[in-house]
Amino acid sequence: MPDDPPLEERALPILSVVMPCYNEERTVLETCKRVLASPWCGELVVVDDASADGSLAQLALLDDPRVRILRQDVNQGKGAALRRGFAEAAGPYVVVQDADLEYDPADFALLLEPLLSGAADVVYGSRFQGGRPHRVLYFWHSVGNKLLTVASNAFTNLNLTDMETCYKAFRSEVLQSIELEEDRFGIEPEITAKVARGGWRIYEVGISYSGRTYAEGKKIGWRDGVRAIVCIVRYSSLGIRLRGGSG
Repeated sequence: MPDDPPLEERALPILSVVMPCYNEERTVLETCKRVLASPWCGELVVVDDASADGSLAQLALLDDPRVRILRQDVNQGKGAALRRGFAEAAGPYVVVQDADLEYDPADFALLLEPLLSGAADVVYGSRFQGGRPHRVLYFWHSVGNKLLTVASNAFTNLNLTDMETCYKAFRSEVLQSIELEEDRFGIEPEITAKVARGGWRIYEVGISYSGRTYAEGKKIGWRDGVRAIVCIVRYSSLGIRLRGGSG
């Protein structure tokens, strides 16, 4: 029996890409073009989180029936944008894509492989494993990411290497099974805790990463790290018990 062709050659437009966007006029158009160039992309749902720059004008340049642009009237944060995008996503698989060119849609095939093989329900793209290219940037930022991942693992009993990664891919049933609450970057540990509590099968694959500096527009800060710790505890099984079983 002949070997199956490479996954890239079997690509089908089965992926709903959900992209939160806030003040990314320099990068959002190019990011969208790269997403739409992927043979896996069935739809691109961009949620503009009340950008005050030219992001919407850049998005208006797109002419592709797969693109849907949703506008938040008031800036609410990445988590709120993702909730709206997830509710609109129609494909059997969903992936989160930031609008800042840090993550490469060429890695979609890596994320989808464990899902399509039936091995996984959720796949995290790790910036800290595998041999993919990585831009070298902030030492303390990477330490903070790793500490948050260790804390998350301690409460979820998972062994992830990169809980805070943007690249999270899901079978659509997973997202339909959980109710998300966080409005900002606390959405990352919240998703992780709720996926773990749901008993969904989680895989991790190494991805490339081209991180940007704060001068280039990076938005996450130390306050988000503090909130992440709160969310790690709040949405864990222990946190649920302490809150009387809700959430």
